Amino acid sequence: MSSGKILVAQGGGPTAVINQSLAGVVLEARRHHGVSLVYGARHGVRGIVNEDLVDLTRETSHNLEMVAGTPGSALGSTRDKPDLPYCQEIFQVLKAHAIEHFFYIGGNDSADTVRIVAEEAHKVAYPLRAIHIPKTIDNDLVGNDHTPGFPSAARFVAQAFAGANLDNAALTGVYVGVVMGRHAGFLTAASALGKKFPDDGPHLIYLPERVFEIDRFLADVKAMYERHGRCVIAVSEGIHDADGAPIATKLAADIEKDAHGNVQLSGNGALADLLCEEIKAKLQIKRVRGDTFGYLQRSFVGCVSDVDAREAREVGEKAVQYAMWGQSSGSVAVRRTGFYSVDYTLQTLDAVAGKTRTMEDEFISACGTDITDAFRLYLRPLLGSGMADAYRLRPNPVAKILQR
Repeated sequence: MSSGKILVAQGGGPTAVINQSLAGVVLEARRHHGVSLVYGARHGVRGIVNEDLVDLTRETSHNLEMVAGTPGSALGSTRDKPDLPYCQEIFQVLKAHAIEHFFYIGGNDSADTVRIVAEEAHKVAYPLRAIHIPKTIDNDLVGNDHTPGFPSAARFVAQAFAGANLDNAALTGVYVGVVMGRHAGFLTAASALGKKFPDDGPHLIYLPERVFEIDRFLADVKAMYERHGRCVIAVSEGIHDADGAPIATKLAADIEKDAHGNVQLSGNGALADLLCEEIKAKLQIKRVRGDTFGYLQRSFVGCVSDVDAREAREVGEKAVQYAMWGQSSGSVAVRRTGFYSVDYTLQTLDAVAGKTRTMEDEFISACGTDITDAFRLYLRPLLGSGMADAYRLRPNPVAKILQR
């Protein structure tokens, strides 16, 4: 006889809509007759192994709706990347608490965790249905048209660059904005969606899908500066040289690494500062400014795509439906079915776990420093309604009297 217990957790970087997926799981689960208790793990898989669980069955529907509309990870998250022994610990806790449905909201590493836990349950014929729920602002999950969390972050990036462009047009110079994206450039490419006029920035976009050459970069900046009298640049944190080495490691004297040994690319501002110094030193341009968006783009309050919020809720709901009515574990995938609509399927965990999607060639211009109309058509409906717009005065010059 089924215990009727389910567990949901959140992993990886928070997003503006991850709590919609959480609410989708909890509210949909409570509608099913066979569900007796809905648990949440605090701080992802770390909370599971520590048995740091909370009873979400007691949470009111109203408060769940309020939390759903709030960015961040309501249960807390973790950067732990479980190996086999870690996943075996997770399974032992699930088994001890008689949990038979496990939902993990996260990226490709989270999918890999779900895969290993599901395999451990299968080895001993334990009746566990494990479902991965997609989430990442990087938009790099294989098998998905796009990933919940990305559209809202993309909306922020597009609007932030629209504002940076206005600032740069008023006080001309060079502006460098560094955006998250270690391997996939989707979020950096979103900067182009804030452009209204042909000469608006970003004038140059650099993505990790293309090799970055510092000399060519400087030549590009020089050409744009001479053409427009200014230059706005969008740069992915993951830009690298022909050998795959991050540019930050080529220019910086001291390299910071995270707990997994990866070069720390997000949040330290190093890449923006280094590129600005190169521009100042090599091109002799005085007014050069740089920003690192860092964590701002992940959970920015008041910049949520309504499309993203709706779909994030639905992937949570569909996860429960697949778990309750389906026959296997898996990962919920978002598939585009028209312009614009989506459907949801359940793909195998092997199809997404530990894999990384990058931007398709058709989305990147031939020169490699811009995006194509195909990408604009892909992204625009995801940004949702009510996007801010920027206008200009129409030039009506007055004739000079004093010729000086």
